[in-house]
Amino acid sequence: MTSVFDLLDDERICEKIRQRLPYLFTLAELEASRAGRVGMEVGTLREQILIALLIYKFGKENVSLDIPITEPEVDVLVFNRPLSIKTVTAKQSTIPAVKVVWTVDWQKVEEFVKGYFPRSDILLVIVRWGLEGGFYLIPQDVQREVLERMGKENYLHIPRRGTNPRGVEIASKAVRQLIAHSETKAITIKWHRPENILKGERQLSPYERWLHYWQSEE
Repeated sequence: MTSVFDLLDDERICEKIRQRLPYLFTLAELEASRAGRVGMEVGTLREQILIALLIYKFGKENVSLDIPITEPEVDVLVFNRPLSIKTVTAKQSTIPAVKVVWTVDWQKVEEFVKGYFPRSDILLVIVRWGLEGGFYLIPQDVQREVLERMGKENYLHIPRRGTNPRGVEIASKAVRQLIAHSETKAITIKWHRPENILKGERQLSPYERWLHYWQSEE
């Protein structure tokens, strides 16, 4: 049965990811930059790039953005299976924590933690500019296994009372176990910024704007 995990079984796709993702993520950062600083909207642009990749590989008919509002952790359905897309920039060789929910409301933080249980597969991209990072497909069952082994209090990084919560994260030590698990599929990416960025990128609708890069055979 076809699933999102077939993505990394295709060596042609893997090589395209290695070669093009740093370029496309650089474009996303340039678009999201204001006064020399990269804004929060870069996360949305990165997500669009990755969804376009899924559409390119599996076809529009198998990639759905029709997500119920009751599933805030799910970004897309691939073959009707929920997938959460996470991208994070890390410094040097550290393993970063990964945000699972954004909120500045303490009551919502407590409600989220109390009811938390992995409900989707994860596509995680760790960006390390100038170094090596990775592209990971983490099954739901792997998340549940690591959560059960570590316990929720160690698996999640919960902000301290009295601080601005800004959400809840999967702790760095949990991310390390998730990406190292034998059932997680992964490829490494060398995150080198391209020396020459194209000027005057043509304006396309969301996803289609990025899709033509994946479709290009050059």
